[in-house]
Amino acid sequence: MHAYLAGLGTSLSLIVTIGAQNAFVLRQGLMRRYVLATCLFCAASDALLIAAGVLGAGALAGRAPWVLEAMRWGGAAFLLVYGARAFRAAWRGGESLRAGQGAAGLAATLGVLAALTWLNPHVWLDTVVLIGSISAGWPDRTGFAIGAISGSVLFFFALGYGARWLSPVFARPAAWRVLDALVGAMMWSIALGLVLRG
Repeated sequence: MHAYLAGLGTSLSLIVTIGAQNAFVLRQGLMRRYVLATCLFCAASDALLIAAGVLGAGALAGRAPWVLEAMRWGGAAFLLVYGARAFRAAWRGGESLRAGQGAAGLAATLGVLAALTWLNPHVWLDTVVLIGSISAGWPDRTGFAIGAISGSVLFFFALGYGARWLSPVFARPAAWRVLDALVGAMMWSIALGLVLRG
């Protein structure tokens, strides 16, 4: 039980920071579009990455630094494009919570989410490297991994489905413009951070 709680706390402390993936989940929750699929995709991706870290993929990343380097540049490029799209949406305005407005199809939604998740070096560092290395200090690594995965599931579903409480605020198009501008700024700042850290 101690290992489970340690994994749960570690996962929640790493994931709670609003990043590219979390901002996308929040947006889908506000629009009430593909929320279940979005939350399931994020939780399943985290589960795979956490399991890989606990099983030792973090050591592999340490031996092949070019993998993280390729992800760094790919992630930065994707975030620049995604940020530009968010800024364009903020500039144009006119979006609100009316059903279906501004919503992409399921395949496009999962495609963007896959890029935000699997091309993001921060996700890999947090799940594979950090959680993987922290789990090595626990005799019950399985319990630690299950706790970390539970934290991820709890967070994504709380974010995706809890966003509906903000619906009255985002019924106004001006609130969407502010959100899109903030998302664009966040994406570009993360991309800049990825480039400068090289």
